[in-house]
Amino acid sequence: MPTPGGALRREAGLGGLLLASMGGIIGSGWLFGPLHAAQMAGPASLIAWAIGGAAVMLLGFVYAELVTAFPRAGAVIALPKLSHGPMLATVMSWVVLLGYLAAAPAEATAVVTYANNFMPGLVGAGGTLNATGFAAAVLLLALFAAINMLAIRLVLRVNGVVTLFKIAVPSLTALAFLGAKFSPGNFTAHGFAPHGAEGVFAAVAGSGVIYAYTGFRQAIELAGESRRPRRDLPVAIIGSVLIGFVLYAALQIALIGAIPPHDLAQGWAALHFTGLSGPFAGLATLAGMSWLAVVLYLDSAISPAGTAIISFASTPRLLFATGHEGLTRLPLGRLARNGVPVIGVLITFAVGVLFLLPLPSWRAIIKVVSAAALLSYGMASVSLITLRRTAPLADYPRPFTLALGVPLAGLAFIVANCIIVWTGAHTATMVMGYVLIATLLYLLVQGVQHRGLGHVAWRGVWWLAPYFGGLWGFAQLGPPGLTKGSGFFSDLGLMLGIALFSIIILVLASACGLADPAEARQALRDQVNAAR
Repeated sequence: MPTPGGALRREAGLGGLLLASMGGIIGSGWLFGPLHAAQMAGPASLIAWAIGGAAVMLLGFVYAELVTAFPRAGAVIALPKLSHGPMLATVMSWVVLLGYLAAAPAEATAVVTYANNFMPGLVGAGGTLNATGFAAAVLLLALFAAINMLAIRLVLRVNGVVTLFKIAVPSLTALAFLGAKFSPGNFTAHGFAPHGAEGVFAAVAGSGVIYAYTGFRQAIELAGESRRPRRDLPVAIIGSVLIGFVLYAALQIALIGAIPPHDLAQGWAALHFTGLSGPFAGLATLAGMSWLAVVLYLDSAISPAGTAIISFASTPRLLFATGHEGLTRLPLGRLARNGVPVIGVLITFAVGVLFLLPLPSWRAIIKVVSAAALLSYGMASVSLITLRRTAPLADYPRPFTLALGVPLAGLAFIVANCIIVWTGAHTATMVMGYVLIATLLYLLVQGVQHRGLGHVAWRGVWWLAPYFGGLWGFAQLGPPGLTKGSGFFSDLGLMLGIALFSIIILVLASACGLADPAEARQALRDQVNAAR
């Protein structure tokens, strides 16, 4: 094995990066998301997909500037280190890992849940895995780990083939239903937005909308292996979100129009299909398109499995980054001879198995993944705004500069915080509690090792306490229907409060950035020199 300073191999081209992000976006989300979104928001679920796509697109724009300037593995945690120092990167690495480590178990759970239709006995009441289903999910995780022991170019090649199939099947599904019997009256049945704005916001956070879109991160995590990061990364990040939105909007329209009107007699919330086969396979059977139902059952294994494979590729590289960036003493920065962070692969598998124990259903896992992902992605806005101040564009030009970068980064931060709160009081308590426990354990270890905490760089992280605490508080005080909170805030009051709170946090966070981000400035100088 190479030494901890070993470098990842730059073998990923534009096609591989774009298909990697598309592979992350098109997974179990398209199999379950449209039905759950329709149950929560009715026809207004289309607005939920638009809001989710816009939110992730804003974050994608922010990342496009940052990862082209700093194309390194584990960018989600490397960027906070560059702007605020290692302590912030350490704390955020725990948040990022929470979301990343749960992604592959979520997809494995989706495969097993669908398989229960033709192999009964895997899933119990409420969609939770039983003992047999748990064992099947563990075997799938082991398969994903084995594939990720291959060199990244081979993983991307496998993902590319799988993703082309994954794009083709939902596209074919949307076209088939749009061309079959279509009921326009469904779009006004019980009102376009039967559950009002709360239903739309709840669908964004809890139906699988945000979970699906967060697959765009795959290109970000593979930035350190991109051959031409300045050209390829912005196209891969932004292009994947645009393609994903078009596809998911078409699927949602097709689903709403294909439902037999009599199935909506009791309202959208009561909409369901026999068993756990998902909406499209059930509708295909009702419409007499048995050929499509067979294809959908086949894709119910391929789409989640493909997403899990590429998600599995990202997590070890994040673990590699924690070692490579010096955030841990564990040997996570070591690579195998083929350039694979093998220790990270093994840890990803082991922790993935543990995630299946307390969260043995798809919907339970995706809420935690969505909240953790947005909490970590919001740090990109903090880093961009801070580095624009401490490494100004005039002195340190970027390969790609986002127009109106500061206001767009601020808007992305506000929207991300809103969606985090919309995931609900229970999810906020789980995520924030996890961060609090991890922080206390870390400080305990540091205190014992260094006989005190005088070495901790508090300046870069103290603002996280009011930030995380404020998000938790907003979730607890939110509307009872949306966040399952106390009802202190109305929908509008909640969003206005979060917007003002987010602006204050951004000001504090920017002021806490490194006064002299020497590593970031040097990296930007190297980019300019390399371009000459």
